[in-house]
Amino acid sequence: MGPDLITLDDVLAARSRLHGVAQLTPVETSRAVSSAAGFETLLKCEHLQRTGSFKIRGAYNRIAQLGEDERRHGVVCASAGNHAQGVALSATLLGVSSTVFMPVSAPLPKVEATRSYGADVILAGEDFDEAFEASQKWAAEREAVFVHPFDHPDVIAGQGTLGLEILDQVPEAATVVVPMGGGGLISGVAVAVKAHSPDTRIIGVEASGAAAFPTSLAAGRPVPLETVTTIADGIAVKTPGELTLAHVAEYVDDVVTVTEEEIARAVLLLVERAKQVVEPSGAAGLAAVLSSAGLYSEPTVVVLCGGNVDPLLLNRIIQSGMFEEGRYVMLRTRVIDRPGGLAALLGILADAGANIVAVEHHRLGTRLGVQEVEVALEIETRGTQHIRDVIDTLRRNGYPVS
Repeated sequence: MGPDLITLDDVLAARSRLHGVAQLTPVETSRAVSSAAGFETLLKCEHLQRTGSFKIRGAYNRIAQLGEDERRHGVVCASAGNHAQGVALSATLLGVSSTVFMPVSAPLPKVEATRSYGADVILAGEDFDEAFEASQKWAAEREAVFVHPFDHPDVIAGQGTLGLEILDQVPEAATVVVPMGGGGLISGVAVAVKAHSPDTRIIGVEASGAAAFPTSLAAGRPVPLETVTTIADGIAVKTPGELTLAHVAEYVDDVVTVTEEEIARAVLLLVERAKQVVEPSGAAGLAAVLSSAGLYSEPTVVVLCGGNVDPLLLNRIIQSGMFEEGRYVMLRTRVIDRPGGLAALLGILADAGANIVAVEHHRLGTRLGVQEVEVALEIETRGTQHIRDVIDTLRRNGYPVS
């Protein structure tokens, strides 16, 4: 017999507790996004929530129900960043002390934000699982209440309030697409949506390098992945929870995966065309909509679940997205080492409509002639056909290209 699932009443009770705490985040339309998807696609902008993600919903609902003795011992959690901030702010609002364990690799902005919300931050372990183990030991030693990031009924019910908002804002929603890590968000959303609109399809999205649910669903039990590798740190979870797995099996219609390149393209589209800055995990749902045809009916609501992205990572992701769309390319060629040689090359590129971002000279190389210089170029282009045109132009003018 499986674990007890939460009910709509649990989600409604959570909504009452969260009144005045969680913000009603907007649902935005974007012609650019709908055009790229090929059908009407709406964006549930939960990355604009307090602390920059949905996590405050579940964390507050969990901590708000603790007894006085439990509150005196404080709360502890493990998180790569978003759950950390949700727990920290929730505990502070409720007058409870909090300790947060984060991997040593956690992005600095998330660490500093968590501290600013009032938590004592301890960096431990190389990834979430090691931080999780350290937090469990710490909680046992100090009798602190552990606030699980996803596998607890109060947490799931709190996340489910987002599903109620979607139904209020888009009652005709035919498909709801939700990023998945441990499964707490999609579990709560699915319970809320299916209770009111059983025909609405719920689609979960995992990063291909952290896709634990398909194997676990097939096995009927949580099956841990050996490793997880993804830029979407917010959904980089090795093992689903028993409770979340049961909810996904019962209520979720399909689970799909997306590649790193697809996530990068989605982040770029959101920044450039929808004017929304979203972290990789928050953009995973849109990545699926843009790449998985046939699963979605109009209107589709995509949950942008988090916006806490390191600016340095965002820059790399945008560059990667531009590369995938054929708008950024790196080329190498050779020129004769004489005055005007480089200027002639750059002039040809300018005439071809290529915008040069960076140029590097290399005079030493096993494949270079004595009078040759290798030139590495970073170029902004207008698409894959433009790249082919630029390369053809260079070759016609006697420049070898790699």
